[in-house]
Amino acid sequence: MKVTSILPTPNPNAFKFVVDQPMARNGQTKSYSKPEEARGDVLAIGLFAVPGVETLFFCDNFVTVSMTAKADWRGVAEQCTRLLESHIDDGEEAAMAMHAGHGCGSHGHAHGHDHAHDNPLSTIPQGGDPEMLSRINALLDDRVRPALAGDGGGLQVLGLDGKTLVIRYQGACGSCPSSTSGTMMAIQNLLQTEVDEELVVTMG
Repeated sequence: MKVTSILPTPNPNAFKFVVDQPMARNGQTKSYSKPEEARGDVLAIGLFAVPGVETLFFCDNFVTVSMTAKADWRGVAEQCTRLLESHIDDGEEAAMAMHAGHGCGSHGHAHGHDHAHDNPLSTIPQGGDPEMLSRINALLDDRVRPALAGDGGGLQVLGLDGKTLVIRYQGACGSCPSSTSGTMMAIQNLLQTEVDEELVVTMG
């Protein structure tokens, strides 16, 4: 794997590392806000070990690395680039080991529990209208998520409680308070126009 470019994002403490191979399998994004959430992800654990790295967001062909305000950006960039470019050497082996781990009894059960815990839809009742939730997600996929991905971020729907949509920002967007409220209002306006004028968007 080769890091083809390192791009700034609207969040001054987050950068996109663009690579020449897909970072998310089957189009699934991955977002980690702390090292404990990355158990079983060899690459993420390695990146969290870099001093100053705060959160990680894997999407398409890039990973967004958010760092603390005091982090040495050059040092973070050099170490993250080295990790990314050396990871694929053992990537398939690590993937096979993970699949093997999922297959064995107690280990697989523990992973299943973790995934249930990490998936907010399993703990927050969706409520509302499943058809509306489906329309909302389709609209977000079409109009919102591509723009956020361009800035190194993403958007997760946590649930629909009546006419209140609960969301969480990922990647660069997740730690960029200056743009969060404006983006959330734009998403709410879009959903009120396209789906239901009574919809309200809130942060989870």
